[in-house]
Amino acid sequence: MQLSAGAAAGFLVHPGSEAQAQELPQLTEDDPVAMALKYTHDASTVDPALRTQAAAEQSCTNCAQLQGVEGDEWRPCAIFIGKLVNVKGWCSVWIPKP
Repeated sequence: MQLSAGAAAGFLVHPGSEAQAQELPQLTEDDPVAMALKYTHDASTVDPALRTQAAAEQSCTNCAQLQGVEGDEWRPCAIFIGKLVNVKGWCSVWIPKP
């Protein structure tokens, strides 16, 4: 009985979490934190010399910091709290997914 109640509670919380993520503002490239971390909406424009990791392909899509629902174009990021990043973006805190 307790397991069922816990599962139901988790189900009720999950939709609200998704709704909140959808309501977050998109990170802008002129945001002070974005500028400090060299964030861009388009990873293909990043000078490879700026990359501290050796991976040839780097974008928010394959970064361990990206959160949210797979397939969404704009998703939450553990670095830019309260903002959504473009999955095609990049910043200097990029870390490869495990």
